[in-house]
Amino acid sequence: MRAVLGTVNRVLLALVGLVLIALGGSVLAVGYGVSPPRWWVHQGPHDVLLSDAERTRWRDAGWWWPVVIAALAVLLLLALWWLASVLRRRRPAEVLIDSGDGEGAVVRGRALEDALAEEAGRIDGVDRARARLTGRRDAPRTRLRLVLAPHVDPGTALDDLTTGPLARARGSAGLGSLPAEVRLRAVRHGAERVT
Repeated sequence: MRAVLGTVNRVLLALVGLVLIALGGSVLAVGYGVSPPRWWVHQGPHDVLLSDAERTRWRDAGWWWPVVIAALAVLLLLALWWLASVLRRRRPAEVLIDSGDGEGAVVRGRALEDALAEEAGRIDGVDRARARLTGRRDAPRTRLRLVLAPHVDPGTALDDLTTGPLARARGSAGLGSLPAEVRLRAVRHGAERVT
């Protein structure tokens, strides 16, 4: 789902960028004396975007300016929400560790992810493992994806994961808890022939 949202985000940004470049370039070209087509809103370097007649056309309608202001406010709030969601980090760059001396220490989030994935990959019957940290640096959570061999019992693999790599990661980072979301999937294999 995130890949789809990322693609939609990039496509929309590209479209908005192209429209803004085209509009800005056309206004700049008209300002330098290029004659625009008749239907274009900006006709010359001394032309204004809204004439007095267009600007005052709805002045007597009491609903016009509140609607314009409300629409612009909604657009502004949507733009700010989008900007905050784009700038927000979904993965902590570092994890705060309680070293016991009152100072604390930090470990890189990517290093903890790699160590957790490598240890989870060593569990018997796990073909591949991926780990990803989420949450805050002082309260991380993890998402694990395990690809299991066809003969492995998922319950046993999950027990081995929680008592092994997850417990060691929680203990070594000095965390009170390390919530984990684990997704299990079986490796694809061909049908076996029975004789």
